[in-house]
Amino acid sequence: MPIYAYRCGSCGFEQDVLQKMSDAPLTVCPECKAESFGKQLTAPGFQLKGSGWYATDFKGGDSAPKKSDNPPPCQGGTGSCACN
Repeated sequence: MPIYAYRCGSCGFEQDVLQKMSDAPLTVCPECKAESFGKQLTAPGFQLKGSGWYATDFKGGDSAPKKSDNPPPCQGGTGSCACN
């Protein structure tokens, strides 16, 4: 079951509530009893990891080739060539 973050628009009271997705959203604040208790938009509480994700494939290290390791390609006679 997901955990929803609620906040009261009147008094500012905040509470995390474990609810089924099919449950009706709460509207009455348990603190001040006002009808301004609503769900907040929050970030998910997990992080995806594993092969194929940008954060793990290219994070840190010397995995990318350095510019000095690969000479520039020949320019077709428009100057000196590092290949000769």
